[in-house]
Order: sequence, then C-alpha cells, then structure tokens
Amino acid sequence: MTDSSLPLRRPLPERLVSAEPTGTPVQQAFRQAIGAVEELRGQLHTLRAAQGATRQAYWRQVGPLAAATVVARRALYTPLERALLDGYLSRAELQQVTELLVQNAHSLQERFGEDEAAILNRYAPAPAPTAPLAPEAETDIASALPPHEQAAAAARARRQQRAQTARAAKAPAADTEDQALLQNTKAAYRQLARLHHPDRAAQADEPTQRTQTELMQRITAAYAANDLATLLTLLAAAPASSSSSAEAEALLHRYTQALAQQQAHLAKELAAAQQADDAAPWSGTEKQQRTRLRQLKRDLRAEMDYLGYLLPQLADPASLKALLRELTSRGQHSL
Repeated sequence: MTDSSLPLRRPLPERLVSAEPTGTPVQQAFRQAIGAVEELRGQLHTLRAAQGATRQAYWRQVGPLAAATVVARRALYTPLERALLDGYLSRAELQQVTELLVQNAHSLQERFGEDEAAILNRYAPAPAPTAPLAPEAETDIASALPPHEQAAAAARARRQQRAQTARAAKAPAADTEDQALLQNTKAAYRQLARLHHPDRAAQADEPTQRTQTELMQRITAAYAANDLATLLTLLAAAPASSSSSAEAEALLHRYTQALAQQQAHLAKELAAAQQADDAAPWSGTEKQQRTRLRQLKRDLRAEMDYLGYLLPQLADPASLKALLRELTSRGQHSL
C-alpha cells in the first residue's frame, strides 16, 4: 500500500500531547504513529525550505537575469494550460503538454528554488513502474554469457518471474484494502457519534452540554468534509473506557499500520533529500564558482532569448502543434 492512497496524507490535526500515556495501547500506538509521521514531514519541509533558500540566495547573485527567467518560465503556464482546455489537441498532444507543464515546474523548483507545488500537484503523473526487458532481449543477453553464467541468469529470470506473478496476485487484494480504508470515514463517524452525541450529556451541567455540542459539531463537519484524519484523531483521543469497542480498536489498528508505511516512505524521501548535490552551481572552489557564475549568465541570456521566441508559439494552436511535433522528433520532453 502506498501513502498516496491514504487520506492521512493531508496535513494532520494538531498533535495530541500528554504528560502521561492515556487510552488503550491501540490508541497510544495510533497517536505515536501520527506524531512520527508529523515529525518526519516537518523535517522534510524544513530541509526543502532551507535548500530552496540556498538556491534563491545563489540566484540572487546572478541578478536580474535569474528573476527575469523565472517570470518568463512562469508565463509559459498560461498558454499551456489553456491549450489543455481548448479541445484542439489529440490525446497524445495533451499528454505531451502536461509533461511540458511538469518539466517547466521542475525546472523552476530545482534550479531556482521556487515553490511550484500547485502545478506539480495538479499535473505530475504517478511514477511509472520500471519496464522489464523484452524476452528476446533477455535471450540475446544471456546467449552471450558463458554456460555457467547462462544457467545463473536463467535461474534469476525464473525467480523474477515468480516474484512478478506474486506481485500481480497481491495487487487486487491491496487495491481492495485501500478502498476499504478509504471507506472507513463512516465507521469512524459512527463510533464518535456514539461517544459524543449531546444526548449523552442531557443530564450534565450547561458548560458540559455546550462542550459536547461543540465537539459533535466538529465531528459532523469533519464527516461532511470526508476528513478521516480528524475523525481518527478524535477517536484516538476518546476516553479509553468509552472507545474500547472492537470496531474502533480495529479501525485505529489498521490506520496505525498504514501510518507506519507512510513513515518508512517519508524516511526514504528525507534520506534522499539529505544527499549532497555535487553538481550544484554553488559547490566547488571559489574559482569554480566564479567560472560557473559567468557561464550561467551567458546561459540565462540565451534562455531568455529562447523563451521570448517560444511564448507566442505556445499561444497559437498551429504553432504549438508544430512545436510538439518537433519536440517529438527530437525525443525531447522539456522546453
């Protein structure tokens, strides 16, 4: 199961902090899982913000050329997004324009430290699985090996085939479980309504009744918004004696497992983001940096000329189609 299938991918509610562990072990484990995911998200956000600030500080040294290039690249969004809606592109051309939008956003984000999350969230495709070698290609490679290596290659191929078959068999089950998790909003709401309905406080004093009513309004609003993260957090915060039903515990346990997978994914992202970038223009000796800076200014002038030539073409349907054909013939996926 991937974290992209989970409602908890959205920003989670405020963390639940307590001096003493409260609730059942399942509730405690769920709150700890939320805390761990929030902490990793915070670290990743802080690191990326710092890296973006480093890029921006460097590009400020380049001067107005860098700022003008950012403005010119952002100007490409409007004609490209309009082309997606005007209806004159084929399906393949629509996909190609979407790729250009994503690549342009990546260029602004990775080169200049700009925040292009809105474009990337809207258009970035899911990662494609790595395509296996065609059987004939594997045969050609294997036939060039010595006999003992051919036998080893054949054994590896059989193991890979068995693993691929097993993954294919598990995929429907994983999809089914994902859908089951996503449908648990109603189950969480039902549990919370049993615990916090204002009728349960009918005999209590007025402040208690008001608090219970406000809490139920919050629960109802979260349910109406399909905000499963808030519902589960409220369920984990409920008094242990009230929320120990098997259904509530099972719900929290399943999401604790899902959060553990999110945690592992975020830890990998964080480790990758912490790797040093030796190709960054601000790395190297002072002399190397000066040389790169001069070259960058020349490159940016050339890029500005190209973007100025390109923008009118993107706004014209015939010119855009011709440009897409040209990029296809060159095997290019970016501007």
